[in-house]
Amino acid sequence: MDLTKILVIAGKPDLFELVSQTKTGAVVESLIDHRRIPVFKADRISSLNEISLFTEDSDVPLKEVLRSIFVKEQGGAVPFDPKKVSGKELFDYLGSVLPNYDKERVHASDAKKVLSWYNILQSAGKVDNEPDKEEETAGEAQPEA
Repeated sequence: MDLTKILVIAGKPDLFELVSQTKTGAVVESLIDHRRIPVFKADRISSLNEISLFTEDSDVPLKEVLRSIFVKEQGGAVPFDPKKVSGKELFDYLGSVLPNYDKERVHASDAKKVLSWYNILQSAGKVDNEPDKEEETAGEAQPEA
């Protein structure tokens, strides 16, 4: 699963995929309704690849959390609407996929975003349990010259 071109833009509820870069920013496409819009350098844009969740030990990349959800749901969507359930239900579910999440620093809004993002990515066919090419080559032994 490659999340480097999947973007979250502050103030916009959708997830977006980078289509192309321009001199003043980029053109992105919504993963929900497939509309293309321009975004500018002044917009606060983050790649999902750069996002991680706090745990008691260290930070876990979002990609790993999404893979855990994918395995738990056997490739399906989260069985509830994250925007319509209680904080306790959100944290119970998050605890089932990331047992050591930091209960002090991970808020209900964070859990809601992660589960909503998973559902968007799952419906767009962007989430899987396969390692990225970079992860595969990093784990392989390099031939000696």
